[in-house]
Amino acid sequence: MGTASGQEPQKDMEGYYNLLQAGSELESTLQQVTVPVSMQEVAGYIEKQVAYLSGGRGEDSSVIITLPECSAFSDIPEEALAKVLSYLTLIPRARQPGVKFIIVLDRRLDTWSSIKTALARIAASFPGNLHLVLVLRPTSFFQRTVTDLGFRFSQEDFMLKMPVVMLSSVTDLLRYIDENQLTSEFGGTLDYCHSNWIVLRTAIESFAVMVKDIAQMLQAFGTELAESQLSEECNAIELLLLSHTEKYRRLKDAIRSVMREGRQLLSNLETSRKEGNSDTNWDITQDWDTMQRLLAQLSDMEMAFDGFFDKHHLKLQQYLQLLRYEHSFQEMESSLEKLRAQERKVNVTGESLFQMEQAARELDSLERRAQEEMSRAQVIILHGHQLAAGHHYAMALIIQRCNELRHQCDNLTSALSTKCNTLAQTQTLLRRLEEAQRWCDDGAYLLANQQVDKFQSKEGAQAALRDIEKFQEGAPPLLIAGSDVLYLEFESVLTTYLLAHIEKTFEKHSSVQALIQCRQKSLRKMADKLVRPVQLVTPRPENPPRSKSPLFSPKHDFNSGLKFTFDLPLPGKKTSRKCPNSRKIEVIHDYQTPNSPPYCIDGEEGTELLKRHVMNELIETERIYVEELLAVLLGYRAEMDNPTLALLLPTNLRNKRDVLFGNLPDIYNFHSSVFLQNLESCLETPEAVGACFLEQKEHFHLYECYCQNKSRSDALWRQFSDCPFFQECQKKLEHKLGLDSYLLKPVQRLTKYQLLLKELLKYSSGCERISELQGALAAMLDLLKSVNDSMHQIAITGYEGDLGDLGRVLMQGSFSVWIGHKKGPTRVKELARFKPMQRHLFLHEHALLFCKRREEHGENADKTSSYSFKHCLKMSAVGITENVKGDVKKFEIWYSGREEVYVIQAPTVEVKITWLNEIRRILTNQQKQLKEELCHSAAVSEQMQLSPPHSLSKQPRASVSSEGSESGQSSPDPLSCSNKLQPNRRSWPGAPYSVDICEGLEDWSGANGLSNPSDTEEEDAARLVPGRYRAFVNWRKNGSDHLIIKCGDVIQLQHVEIDGQWLVKNLSRRQEGRIPSANLQGILGDGIKNHSSRLVDPGNQKTRKLSSP
Repeated sequence: MGTASGQEPQKDMEGYYNLLQAGSELESTLQQVTVPVSMQEVAGYIEKQVAYLSGGRGEDSSVIITLPECSAFSDIPEEALAKVLSYLTLIPRARQPGVKFIIVLDRRLDTWSSIKTALARIAASFPGNLHLVLVLRPTSFFQRTVTDLGFRFSQEDFMLKMPVVMLSSVTDLLRYIDENQLTSEFGGTLDYCHSNWIVLRTAIESFAVMVKDIAQMLQAFGTELAESQLSEECNAIELLLLSHTEKYRRLKDAIRSVMREGRQLLSNLETSRKEGNSDTNWDITQDWDTMQRLLAQLSDMEMAFDGFFDKHHLKLQQYLQLLRYEHSFQEMESSLEKLRAQERKVNVTGESLFQMEQAARELDSLERRAQEEMSRAQVIILHGHQLAAGHHYAMALIIQRCNELRHQCDNLTSALSTKCNTLAQTQTLLRRLEEAQRWCDDGAYLLANQQVDKFQSKEGAQAALRDIEKFQEGAPPLLIAGSDVLYLEFESVLTTYLLAHIEKTFEKHSSVQALIQCRQKSLRKMADKLVRPVQLVTPRPENPPRSKSPLFSPKHDFNSGLKFTFDLPLPGKKTSRKCPNSRKIEVIHDYQTPNSPPYCIDGEEGTELLKRHVMNELIETERIYVEELLAVLLGYRAEMDNPTLALLLPTNLRNKRDVLFGNLPDIYNFHSSVFLQNLESCLETPEAVGACFLEQKEHFHLYECYCQNKSRSDALWRQFSDCPFFQECQKKLEHKLGLDSYLLKPVQRLTKYQLLLKELLKYSSGCERISELQGALAAMLDLLKSVNDSMHQIAITGYEGDLGDLGRVLMQGSFSVWIGHKKGPTRVKELARFKPMQRHLFLHEHALLFCKRREEHGENADKTSSYSFKHCLKMSAVGITENVKGDVKKFEIWYSGREEVYVIQAPTVEVKITWLNEIRRILTNQQKQLKEELCHSAAVSEQMQLSPPHSLSKQPRASVSSEGSESGQSSPDPLSCSNKLQPNRRSWPGAPYSVDICEGLEDWSGANGLSNPSDTEEEDAARLVPGRYRAFVNWRKNGSDHLIIKCGDVIQLQHVEIDGQWLVKNLSRRQEGRIPSANLQGILGDGIKNHSSRLVDPGNQKTRKLSSP
């Protein structure tokens, strides 16, 4: 949004500078209160009164620092003493730089050695301008004498470093310092409480720290506001506003808290100042002045920050308003541009009234949409003026946007008005031309139907003349005025086609007028001819006179689609059917037979019109379909959440709308927002509709989900179809049909598409994009087949795995099946001796399912069939024999090296061929995958873990063969096949006679001879016994016994434990765990019932076969 970025709010630098200036003043005041060394660093020594500031002053306003008697003074480290003296000197120096200090060293109870040591340490550690050191010497006689002697000999050393005065008593001290500047311990009157001084000083320093922190936070937040980069996303600005407001609120709370503490501290200082003498408590007075100034400056800084934040916050809100307005403007601009583009596509220079009527409907629909959009544009313009009236900082840009929208609306309105006027004029011109051509056709009809035998009399000739004259009186004004007037009147809409049409119309009028004049001339001659008084005998004409037929009766409307022709002679030419110059006149009537099309049109123009007719039907029915879906979703589905209808809705029906309506909302969204618009864009180019279907092919799989849910929806509808809720909804919608009829609409619509595509293909021969139409038709037919197959698949019951793991359903159908378990010399032809079972087969990408079809009977039974799962064959272990002698409809599917043989009888030979082709394709793909896998050594090593080393040619193979005799050689030895071609076996393209797709399979033990278990026997549960089996479904167990079983894994049942669970070892994955017996029944499938699917246990047999026979 580059325009909005250019109008980004300018930072209010004046408010920001005011904030910085207030912070700077506050910082300078803080320097008078705070010192580099804080009370916390020296609190321990201050509390012991190593030294203190009593507040007294000496000469020249020198600050008095008192060092009272301290038994542990000599034990204080030099660094600590230096910090204490620095702290005590920094406090006065912060208020009054360059101030002098007087130290009162009280050593009346001490010795000369300690005095000497103390003076040396003071000289080394004192950081300030030391004006005088007053020492109260020891009072005892001995120590005083020692002190006098020691000081006399050391006086010069001390005086060089600092001025020291040795005092004998407190009276001597009063000569240097007034008594009102000394505390009571020195005989003075100065009121001093050391603990109160510590509390007050701690409070002042704590307050100063808080004020400093607040000032820094205000300056940092002000800098953040001034330097913040603004995003062009509305959500980001909203979050920024919320963040700034929250930070501002927290800062205001902190300022109020600091101000309260400051006022309390100021109140305490005021009390202390009033209680004492202003001359003696001038330190407190200075602290009070500093605190008062500090609070005032903090208040000023708060006001400056409030002003800056208010201005910044206002501009940020205005920026958000501008972003939203820009977003609305761009959306409206895009919408108006789309409408303008659609307006340009509307062709108002058609070649027929039908096209003009269609264009008029499009233009009318476009005008309605344009009015809606322009109403929204007016709302946006009004909102823009409101923002400008509110003194928005981007007022110029907003006014510009309002003017642009107004200009675009005016342009669209003007363009639509021009198109409407052009369309109206073109329609008027075409109607007039059609009227003129119809008049010419009527004239030709009149001349053709005048019977010549009536012209023999004068009265007949005069009657015919009167008919012609009366007909000419009704000539259209267009023909009377001439073509020049027409050109002038419709000059603005004339196109090449219309000019040719006008020229053709007037040529036709000239021809008919010439015929009329010729007929009039002949009739006038007959009317003026004298009639002889002899009765004429008219010979029998060679062709009887034309009788009036209802088809040619004038009472029929001539604006029709039925066409008949007759020949009329040109003026001055001899009438003859074979005359090359005869002109054919076509008269179109409104007479149609039930089997006749509405138009009888020849040539490319007719084909194009028929294509457009089919396209119009596709679009119109699509619109009706979308409207019906919307009515169902709003009138039924949405009403299930309506509280006013809650009492009418059965309890068991609540929360089941997804079952009743399935994914109907998804279907509606696809058709209304995507597919209908794509179809409408193909109105002028019907052949492009194929690409629309192909582009949206994936979305049509929504119907597959819908159809799979249809049985559940129908069952729910049958249960609640009579409830008052549906009756009330139907009454509100004024539907004549119930909800079930509308829920069937998607299924009906799906079948309608392929019919319309077939119709469109019929009229698109030779079209450049016919391949797309053919692809769209194939896609729709494939979708119908996929939907049909999935409808059957969801009816499968009893399969404990996930059908999705088997891949997509490729084929499904009912067959007769014979099952045999071969071992020894038993022949496949003996299978025919047993009665077949009826099974419904489902061919997946990875497996072949055998199911039994079941139909429930009873009054409330579902009409759809269900399929009980019986058996599953992995395609990786399947082989086929294409021909079985005795029946051309039979073929053979064998499993695991022909241990299981299934003879399948298809309903027709065509069904058999279709299934064989699909199975071939699967086996070919598996062969390619297998060859790729064999190139990796990892796959070979994994195979060796399952079976002992053996030749690759000895592995079980899935084969495709064709038997022409009774010999059951459907799985030959690969070596023999490679040497010679067997006469009764043929290969299929892309695969050898034997296809290696069954890697690593071991021999399955089978029952002796053939068996044909009945349906009852097949459903009996079998007893589990230890041994090796192959899994037929996927299974997973989580927890302490983490066990995974995939379809095809080899597992070994070891023994059953006390709790009924089997200890199972997955040999393929080297895992071990416990599985309940009930779960094993589903995992092993039919491998339990007959041992043909169980691996031979080495403990049960002495030898093992390592390849299939």
